[in-house]
Amino acid sequence: MTDLAEVQRDLLDEQQALDTLVAALTPEQWSAVTPSPGWNVTDQLGHLTYFDGAAALAVTNPTEFRTSVDALLTQAGNSNDGGDDFTLGAFRALGPTEKLAAWRANRQLLADAAAALEENTRVAWYGPSMGAKSFLTARLMEVWAHGTDIADAVAVRRPATDRIRHIAQLGFITRGWSYTVRGETAPVGAVRLVLTGATGHTFTWGPDAADAADDTVTGSLEDFCLVVTQRRNVADTGLQAGDLAMHWLQRAQAFAGGATNVPAPRGS
Repeated sequence: MTDLAEVQRDLLDEQQALDTLVAALTPEQWSAVTPSPGWNVTDQLGHLTYFDGAAALAVTNPTEFRTSVDALLTQAGNSNDGGDDFTLGAFRALGPTEKLAAWRANRQLLADAAAALEENTRVAWYGPSMGAKSFLTARLMEVWAHGTDIADAVAVRRPATDRIRHIAQLGFITRGWSYTVRGETAPVGAVRLVLTGATGHTFTWGPDAADAADDTVTGSLEDFCLVVTQRRNVADTGLQAGDLAMHWLQRAQAFAGGATNVPAPRGS
């Protein structure tokens, strides 16, 4: 199986895992407040629904996708809600059954479009175009991160899986971006990751030899992904790191867009 096919498979599996959780929600839980400021469970799933549809369009009709981007940017610039009314308004008006059906429909559009991607395909997106693997990894990161917000809102503990190794890879390669997006310069030095997955497998990134790295992050794969997607403050995890790596983890941001605030420690 190619790397791209692995990401496609893991994206579908992660979407289905979240589907199982959401399908069991009560009508009241759709309105539960999530850790994302101003968003409830409906908004989290509405966000996934809109951008899964946008992702499918980016693959199948780049020209129409660019038109949709311009429309979103115009709306965001003319409103105080950051474009939420444009991306979430129609979804918010649906009932629970229709919301789930809308997400499933856009997921299928994305799955059908992704099936035609090849390793060297580049896909237009909101910033620079992305390679096919990175593009689908970003969709996996989105469904897992927003699914974490939903699970937190309804007090469900989701089982950890090794599917998120792709997110960890994205988190590792965006170390420099975590500084750039804040107008900062990354400290000089190589960081190595040694993370333990849900199956007990050890995943590593960075220099092959420990003595070739200036610092090392150790801990669970899940904790690292929670930090780089800004779903947990590093202080709320079991991650261990020296000063160099901790400096990064305190501002880690694996996703595009402007700089966003790392969540405060939950004990604060």
